[in-house]
Amino acid sequence: MSCVGKRKSILVLSSILVVSLFVAVVQYTHDISSLLLQPYPGQDGILNMTRVFTHATINQQPRELPGYVSVTTQQPLRLHCDRCSIVSSSGQMLGQKAGKLIDQSPCVWRMNNAPTLGFESDVGTRTSVRVVSHTSVPFLQQRQQHYFGEANETVYVIWGPYRNMRRDGKGATYNELQKLARRFPHAKIYVTTEERMNYCDWIFKQETGKDRVLSGTYLSTGWFTLVLAMEVCPKIHIFGMINDTYCSLHRAGGRKKIPYHYYEAGSRDECAEYTIHENALYGGHRFITEKAIFAKWAKHHNITFSHPSSGLPDTGPQTQRED
Repeated sequence: MSCVGKRKSILVLSSILVVSLFVAVVQYTHDISSLLLQPYPGQDGILNMTRVFTHATINQQPRELPGYVSVTTQQPLRLHCDRCSIVSSSGQMLGQKAGKLIDQSPCVWRMNNAPTLGFESDVGTRTSVRVVSHTSVPFLQQRQQHYFGEANETVYVIWGPYRNMRRDGKGATYNELQKLARRFPHAKIYVTTEERMNYCDWIFKQETGKDRVLSGTYLSTGWFTLVLAMEVCPKIHIFGMINDTYCSLHRAGGRKKIPYHYYEAGSRDECAEYTIHENALYGGHRFITEKAIFAKWAKHHNITFSHPSSGLPDTGPQTQRED
């Protein structure tokens, strides 16, 4: 082959390589587009763009999470845990006898006012982080000493809309949290910032193509819990959370009704509640949609689901992605 022919072959091969690399980059960008944090003002007002699901290094020191502010010190939350167990409030937890396994986790996360007393064998006893809706704060107030006593090392993260969480004296929920912080000065109480709430809305739109407000959607406490946990925990084990197809697969014939909350025996059925909310024109928690999104996130983060394993895709004792 002549020198001219060799040069042409090299040019053709180089062109093919460049095009292939470009296609790969475009495809990768498309795949992770929904995993990007919304830009938000950082220190000195500089906009930051970060991957929300970036894997934290094992044994990494706690880092600042600027979307969460202490009611007492006004400082950002600092949190990291190598492995986290998130315990659902679902009635699916009943009879699972997962308590010992849950308590073996370095960090145990719970939601709202979900109790452990009386349910220890199924849900465990420890609580490292409790993510709470602004609507559930009154339930915590009813048992203040239990939740916020000095011996309690739990970190409380309270989420809510700006109108309730504003810190200028006009935020009703924030004002109540300040009272709790004054009564229990050792309590670790944090609230979401307006930027963090907007960011969580932005994720919903990225994942569904729908504006949260215009679609009449209320995000669930599970949503805020998982968004935070993926920034804090390299490994996550979720207990008692059904997937998005569970209710439809079990709708026909003889499905045992499962309480919406494990601590509300005889209460409304979980799947019935999910269906009502999913189809509500306004003010509904899109639980089923969220479950589908969580399954998608599990493909990019080391997340394990347990109980009910029969409700998980590609069923087996676990569904997870190891990195």
